Amino acid sequence: MKNFRRGIKAGFPIGLGYLSVSFTFGIMAVSAGLTWWQATLVSMCTVTSAGQFAGLQVMLVPGQYLQMLIAQITINIRYSFMSISVSQKADAKLRGIWRWLLGFMMTDEIFAVASQEETVGRAFFAGLSVLPYLGWSLGTLVGALLGNVLPARLMSALGIAIYGMFVAIVVPEMKKSRPVVFVVLFAVLCSCAFYYIPALARISGGITITVCAVAAAAAGAILFPIEIKEGESSK
Repeated sequence: MKNFRRGIKAGFPIGLGYLSVSFTFGIMAVSAGLTWWQATLVSMCTVTSAGQFAGLQVMLVPGQYLQMLIAQITINIRYSFMSISVSQKADAKLRGIWRWLLGFMMTDEIFAVASQEETVGRAFFAGLSVLPYLGWSLGTLVGALLGNVLPARLMSALGIAIYGMFVAIVVPEMKKSRPVVFVVLFAVLCSCAFYYIPALARISGGITITVCAVAAAAAGAILFPIEIKEGESSK
């Protein structure tokens, strides 16, 4: 129970961030023609911010199923690698259906928190996932029902909440480690290159995210390898 409460505490800021971001998705989904319950069901069954926003755009032009498949694979493939990474830290109780739940609830923010744990326990990960899931689902529901009531300026402000959440997760780790600072700055430079260089600016956002993440991670692994202590190689 102690680890569950610790997970709840760690997931509280993520849940708040998801509440505001999914609120915007609810508004956009209803504006695109979905009903309030359809928009809410999408968020309850996927829990992927970029994937849902990209999928919504494709839904506006029926029949482009191949485009949707490529976009979703490109945007969400990173969650597979995140799940594999966190599963290496999972304890003996986090198995079976719990592994499926781990993969389902794996997001960038949850991965960032879980990866800081030496061992990811079932109770901790369950607590970590509760508030983000509720925040994402309830935010979509409220946005779909009440979005038209709020002013446009407030809607625009809520749309940048996800970036503030990323900053809150990354900056503390940057203060602790110089290699993390390098990896973050390298990723920023790669992202800027894809934005400002005309030839690269034509590449889709999903592919850009994937390339920047892999390139930064590879650079960090090559320049700042983690030494394996004696006795750890067999674990």
